[in-house]
Amino acid sequence: MSAQGVVDLSVQIGPLQLSNPLIAASGTFGYGIEFAHLVDLNQLGAIVTKGLSLEPMEGAAAPRLCETPSGMLNAVGLQNIGAHAFVREKLPTLRAYRTPIIANVFGTSAASYAEVIRILEDAEGLAAYELNVSCPNTDAGGMFFGTDPAMTADVVHMARQVARRPIWVKLSPNVTDIRLIAKAAQGAGADALTVANTYPAMSVDFRTHRSRLGRISGGLSGPAIKPITLRLVHILASTVTLPIIGLGGIELGEDVLEYMAVGATAVQVGTAHFSDPRAIQTLSRELSQLCVDNKIPNINDLRGVCIEENG
Repeated sequence: MSAQGVVDLSVQIGPLQLSNPLIAASGTFGYGIEFAHLVDLNQLGAIVTKGLSLEPMEGAAAPRLCETPSGMLNAVGLQNIGAHAFVREKLPTLRAYRTPIIANVFGTSAASYAEVIRILEDAEGLAAYELNVSCPNTDAGGMFFGTDPAMTADVVHMARQVARRPIWVKLSPNVTDIRLIAKAAQGAGADALTVANTYPAMSVDFRTHRSRLGRISGGLSGPAIKPITLRLVHILASTVTLPIIGLGGIELGEDVLEYMAVGATAVQVGTAHFSDPRAIQTLSRELSQLCVDNKIPNINDLRGVCIEENG
């Protein structure tokens, strides 16, 4: 019998049952359907779409990506077709797959987050929403929602008023104490937390005197950030009671199990898709074999075994 046949990889995130803990991260897998000719979408635990805004956005100027040691910088600028076009052009095809589809949502005010969700609420085929709170609140002079507990709570509260589906909140790591933001999200009605978004960073070319991106800085992702984000998941696992989805630097099956060992219920795979669109399928096989080799018949048995401080 195959490793997949003797290991239970299924996980539960609130009311959602996933066949495995491997989720395609927002911004790294298009709207999902663009990868259907390369990947069996039914083998993924879930797919998080590109961020959706009220109106279409063109995004940032090129170049948008830059390789860094053990990682990647991106400055895509949240390019997307808008919520209405997503419902009309992408969602009908996605409904053919059994994989849960999570709509990533962002806005420039708490009200605009809620308005995007109102549009999506009228459509069938979505399993949950992921609120990207790493966006500037234009009503507050550009302050980022995810760096202030009150603004985070406001966004989640307004989304909760209109959403019948579960709400995940994608936290920013660029805060003094992420526990305060997580508690605010939980108190306002979040169903799960995604930990965490990319880290502000930059890369310059001294020869041209310019940034290697189309803008001065971008978001750092990839293996370089994994130890930092692993610590954030560890901290929050003993701070909130919500399921935590770990995100940052996952390339190997061992990475997945390490995130789960510090308290994650599932993980999102992002940067790995840029080098291998089939990354999750490979990870799924590795994960099953690792569980067999380490006598873990149910992957949920590993969750949180490393939450206690050593020594």
